Amino acid sequence: MKSNGKHQPDDKTVVPPFPIPVSEMRMRYLQLYSGAINDVLRFNYGSHASSLPSAFAPLREEMKMAGMAFTVKGGPDITTDGEFEMRAQMLEDLHQDSVVIWDCTGDTVTSQWGEVMTMAALKAGCRGALINGIRDTKAILDLNFPVFHKYKTSTGMLGRFRMYYYQKPVQIGEVIVRPGDWIFGDIDGVIAIPQAIAYDVLIAAEKIVHKEEGIKEMVESGMTPTEVVRNGGYF
Repeated sequence: MKSNGKHQPDDKTVVPPFPIPVSEMRMRYLQLYSGAINDVLRFNYGSHASSLPSAFAPLREEMKMAGMAFTVKGGPDITTDGEFEMRAQMLEDLHQDSVVIWDCTGDTVTSQWGEVMTMAALKAGCRGALINGIRDTKAILDLNFPVFHKYKTSTGMLGRFRMYYYQKPVQIGEVIVRPGDWIFGDIDGVIAIPQAIAYDVLIAAEKIVHKEEGIKEMVESGMTPTEVVRNGGYF
């Protein structure tokens, strides 16, 4: 349901419940890969709906992003009253180490993200975006801003699409993303990790990465797959 165009944003000061600084947590997440995180969520927490739709792909294959979700909801809409003002306020309310997550209500026509929005997001300390459509692709690439998108188009959103609200829970595919949840994206897709377990998931995923180094050493040493399994490895 569309709002009346006015929005009272949450306090921009974010105090997440993690035992380490968000900046350190982000850098450690960036050393991981999505498969390890997904395995932790499935096997340790029984969460079989943590991956956002596979249609979202990184603008460059090597792009990775990690940070706290800043959620936006919008959809196809021909009204324009207050649209510029809400968009500007949203960009001002982006916080350090945020990842902006757009629920675009299935839009397949317009670009909701471009060069100037990327510049403003970078100024705010935003670390990436997940969005349906983009334009100004060359400029976004030059700015080296991680974007996970579905398509590119020259069609801007004014008069075709508008934001309804932000910093409220949104649903992307089968995953509900809440403001402050942890977001991780790499070449194999984007994962949402509930804020309450984000630190514990980090620790568990780091252990998987460390263990897999040992498994790869066993394989390289000439062990057969069955020998690897007998020695505590897996494939």
